Amino acid sequence: MQTESLVEYGSRRVIITITAIFCALLEIVDSTIVNVALNDMKGNLGATLSEVSWVITAYAIGNVIIVPMTSWLSAQFGRRNYFAASIIIFTVFSFLCGNADGIWELVLFRFIQGLGGGALLVTSQTIITESYPPEKRSMAQAIYGLGVIIGPTLGPPLGGYIVDHYTWPYIFYINIPIGIIATLLTLQFVRSPKYALKKAMNEIDFLGIGLLAIAVGSLQYVLERGHEDDWFSSNTILTLTVVAVFGIFFFIWRELTTKNPIVELRVLKNGNLRVGTMLSFILGFGLYGSTFIIPLYVQSSLHWTPQQAGALMIPAALTTAFMMPIIGKILQKGVKQTLLVALGMVIFFMYSFWGYKVLTPDTPKDAFFWMLILRGLGMGMLFIPITSLSLSTLKGQQIGQGASFTGMMRQLGGSFGIALITTYMASQNVVHRANLSSHLAADNPAVQQRVSQMKMAYMAKGMTPDIALSSAYKALDFSLYTQASVMSYMDVFMFIGVMFLCCIPFVLLVKDNKKKGKIDMGDMH
Repeated sequence: MQTESLVEYGSRRVIITITAIFCALLEIVDSTIVNVALNDMKGNLGATLSEVSWVITAYAIGNVIIVPMTSWLSAQFGRRNYFAASIIIFTVFSFLCGNADGIWELVLFRFIQGLGGGALLVTSQTIITESYPPEKRSMAQAIYGLGVIIGPTLGPPLGGYIVDHYTWPYIFYINIPIGIIATLLTLQFVRSPKYALKKAMNEIDFLGIGLLAIAVGSLQYVLERGHEDDWFSSNTILTLTVVAVFGIFFFIWRELTTKNPIVELRVLKNGNLRVGTMLSFILGFGLYGSTFIIPLYVQSSLHWTPQQAGALMIPAALTTAFMMPIIGKILQKGVKQTLLVALGMVIFFMYSFWGYKVLTPDTPKDAFFWMLILRGLGMGMLFIPITSLSLSTLKGQQIGQGASFTGMMRQLGGSFGIALITTYMASQNVVHRANLSSHLAADNPAVQQRVSQMKMAYMAKGMTPDIALSSAYKALDFSLYTQASVMSYMDVFMFIGVMFLCCIPFVLLVKDNKKKGKIDMGDMH
């Protein structure tokens, strides 16, 4: 049991909150900032595209391995010490990433940076939650949510600016001053809870740690690399899928039967946390999926620069930031979390349907503004109620354990989302290309007329007839490819929207059941 309150007041609480948010931001920004620098890394380190994509994969694997273990590690070493050590690991390996001479050296440093970073996200959430009294926890989650929602959006424009104006190592170097300040503030102000007893070495669940690392690491690899390696036609993907399935099964068995589990699965008996964990997965799918798909579309189809693509997302992030404290206040006044989640899902469906309607091979920039404002509104209405619902009836050490589950599921939701979107787009692209090609038969008079016009235009530019004809066919083929790609993006928007829409009845039904079981009655009072 907890022997002292960790609730803070006045300037001390403000400093702790700012420190925790900066650490959460550091971690999340770093997961997306690298995306726009891959080309520069590839040229500078002499790596292939397949090799350089490991810079993202290694970080994600490090993240999802450590996240479920953070509550246990906090108990083992003391939260303040573990949090400070995580910041130091993250900061030191940021410096080493910037100084890497080869691609595999960089990949190793990114993996260890991911181990440090994963802890920052979940421990930040626990620190903020416990620093506020129960009646103000909705507002605490609103403040924390600013970092989590804005982080993925902030990465690409910041990365684009740094790569355009400096060199790629600086995307890692900018972590160093923030990391040093955050470490000093953590050691000075963050307190460790007294409810956790340190385990002796012979009591540590090393088998659980091994099973968790193997299961989650294999799963993350399959999700990150599956599409590129053509899924189950690759022996590696097939083997690691089997390893992940058996690893998860034996990990769950181990944690439910051992005296000192590394991850306390029994905390999932709490109905609110169970629901919140599932909703966190869906939130991660929508958050990371849409953050992935929009910059990809505007760069590949509309030929925008990375900086322009990243800047497009800023109004949505500001809308979410504006909404966070408002939603926190609404929750404090007693509005049910599940109603806000359902409304947020309706808004996210509207955003997705809007995206489906506006995408063309030459959509103007203005067409995205209000659509993305709607996305920001929906995200603001989803994040805080889901997190608040998940942790609302947990106490003491359970808060850290619950935050670990929701954090891991949000991360895995994002990985599943990106993997599924990439695969779905590739298959839809083939379907649309085949359908469009069937309307472009060589003996079709309209096609012949179009080719003839294009040939004449190229000849007017000085090309010989045979080169002009070849260029006309290439241009027609490129137009076909562009059209098929845009239609695939449209399908993805509709897919995400329908998925969110289908979840709404489930969310509302869950609320009714939980009320009957009186699980919500301890709601922060």
